[in-house]
Amino acid sequence: MLRVALTGGIATGKSYCLARFAAMRVPVIDADALARDAVAPGTAGLRAVTARFGTGVLNADGSLDRAGLGRIVFADPRARAALEAIVHPEVYRRIQEWFANLRVAARFALADIPLVFETGHNHDFDQVIVAACHPDEQLRRMMARDHLDDAQARVRIAAQWPIADKVERADRVIWTDRGFAETDRQVRDLFQLLNAER
Repeated sequence: MLRVALTGGIATGKSYCLARFAAMRVPVIDADALARDAVAPGTAGLRAVTARFGTGVLNADGSLDRAGLGRIVFADPRARAALEAIVHPEVYRRIQEWFANLRVAARFALADIPLVFETGHNHDFDQVIVAACHPDEQLRRMMARDHLDDAQARVRIAAQWPIADKVERADRVIWTDRGFAETDRQVRDLFQLLNAER
């Protein structure tokens, strides 16, 4: 089974592409969901986060205030690095465990990992697909999706590699700014291509 990573930038269409692959019965896993699990109430991850950032990053029910923590880490690269050092090892451990335990007759399985290049884990995979769109479209989507102003959205986008750098390093690219039908066609084409690879 091919181990394939799906990546891109914030608001470049990764989740949409992942859902299309899943609809074609490709086994998929989402690193963002794993990251949420890693800091769920009662976990060692959440205890480490509160030890580093204080109880001010918790909601009244003891869960992580993701929006509040996001404002901290996107404003301070050192704080972001500290959070990533807590969360990323657990996320990658769970991804590797998932691949190792897959018992399905699929030609490939797909892990959606936003920071696969930034963390240097792209070499853990047989191929890397990048979901990409024009930077102006990425900014527009980011502002609309997360209700951010232009400056806030640019700070968050700048926390990741530029999408052009990811496209340059990708094995495959899905362009998501040409309409849903075209994105769907590219996903179908990649599905057939990856199923045919030996």
